[in-house]
Amino acid sequence: MTDPLEKARQIADDVLFPAALAVDATGVIPSGHLDLLAEAGFYGMAAEEVAPAGQAAAARVVETLAGGCLATTFVWMQHHGAVRAVAGSGRPDLIEEWLDPLCRGERRSGVALGALRPGPPSVRATRVGGGYRLDGASPWVTGWGMIDVLHTAARDESDTAIWALVDAVPGPTLGVRPLELVAANASATVEVTFDGHHVPAERVTATLPYAEWGARDAAGLRMNGSFALGVAERAIRLLDPGPYALTAELDACRAALDAATPESLPVARAAASELAMRAATTLTVAAGARSVLRDHHAQRLVREATFLLVFGSRPPIKSALLKLVSHQRATPA
Repeated sequence: MTDPLEKARQIADDVLFPAALAVDATGVIPSGHLDLLAEAGFYGMAAEEVAPAGQAAAARVVETLAGGCLATTFVWMQHHGAVRAVAGSGRPDLIEEWLDPLCRGERRSGVALGALRPGPPSVRATRVGGGYRLDGASPWVTGWGMIDVLHTAARDESDTAIWALVDAVPGPTLGVRPLELVAANASATVEVTFDGHHVPAERVTATLPYAEWGARDAAGLRMNGSFALGVAERAIRLLDPGPYALTAELDACRAALDAATPESLPVARAAASELAMRAATTLTVAAGARSVLRDHHAQRLVREATFLLVFGSRPPIKSALLKLVSHQRATPA
């Protein structure tokens, strides 16, 4: 990719956005959307050699694509955790078998993070001959039916996080329950249940003491803010003329996210989510009664902004967002 951002803009404006209402209405992402992202090289974006410009440049790509179609971008985005894990595994066998196919989008991945939430793990890993046995359930698994493998987290008896590549194929030991989302429902988000599911040792990408997971998680939450910026930017572009104040806020939110430390990131993430909702509701008011019709982008963007108020959240982000919203609420006369 010689100019990833320009390519992302072309795909978002020429392909994703024109189809976004149909994707929202039917609950189905055309396979050509994801194939196009693979052909453009975007499935390998997380690999260092593909995205040498770093996180800020990758974040702009995510933002741009999300402004085209949030559901498509949401499914594609889940893939990158597996790319990073395989590339950083230090295991030549795993890298040789998986890295190139993942980067080319020939193998596509989702992610199952449920076991990493605070409290008792929702998915347990028990060491058995030749690998691990998985038991439990992981909610919010995205892209079912569009992915080949699931980068799955579990925790063992010593509270070590075990990451492994699990084939995304239902069977006697792996069950799936579809979830209905208020927005981006075409992402095919499900709950995955493991019942004595065997994972070979050669599929394990990493192990990490769970006590160390919080710091790593906090450092990686910036990219989720790009979803909100993408929705905000699309709403602002649909306003005619676009209000300068909202455009300036969008630039400021992006700069704050790019510069954020793990300590300042919750406030920056909250500001991005709040801006997405405010931009979408501004578009709704400006468009008038027609904005509540299902064939108008305003209602879709409001629902997507609602979804992004809670997606990828953590307690500090929720706290910052509640504080921000309560401070901006009008005081009765």
